Amino acid sequence: MTSTARSAAEFVPAGADLAALRSAACGCRGCDLYQGAIQTVFGEGSPDARVMMVGEQPGDQEDRKGHPFVGPAGRLLDKALAEANIDRGQVYVTNAVKHFKFTERGKRRIHQTPKRTEVLACLPWLEAELSRVKPDLVVCLGAVAAKALMGSSFKLTEHRGEVLLREDYRLIVTVHPSAVLRAPDRDAAYREFVDDLVSVREAMK
Repeated sequence: MTSTARSAAEFVPAGADLAALRSAACGCRGCDLYQGAIQTVFGEGSPDARVMMVGEQPGDQEDRKGHPFVGPAGRLLDKALAEANIDRGQVYVTNAVKHFKFTERGKRRIHQTPKRTEVLACLPWLEAELSRVKPDLVVCLGAVAAKALMGSSFKLTEHRGEVLLREDYRLIVTVHPSAVLRAPDRDAAYREFVDDLVSVREAMK
């Protein structure tokens, strides 16, 4: 699958609430990723959440079920949020890219990192979610999400766990939970991830 330099902007209805945005996103043709994916996976959660968590893109199970963070990485996120005493029900979760990008290997669909052009093409949806939810704090899960909001030169490793000030909200960056699952020392990676989420909880006070 390849993507041309287009944008989702023309598909984003002006002034729409989250329900209308979610419905409109189902018809988005702002890049070519919709051609291989089963469906658009839009953000979910409290419409007035103080915290918005932004991942990279839906995975295989998210694409099949139509909900964000419901696969292995989502289950790890749920566990880590619980340990950090953050109620996921009070968090809005979404992704920088709303369609699953993958390559087929036999019967399996293997995740592929979206290109910068694909992230930028999908950015109007994320910006619309931010303008409707108006979170106090945005948590970027992984480098793709962080660079979507902070620019392509942003380095997650240099700012992990810091509270960064944006014009309309504060922002914290950490790794994507899938990176924890892939880590050579998963226990240590998990503890560091929970520590980052504790920082999120502290920033919410």
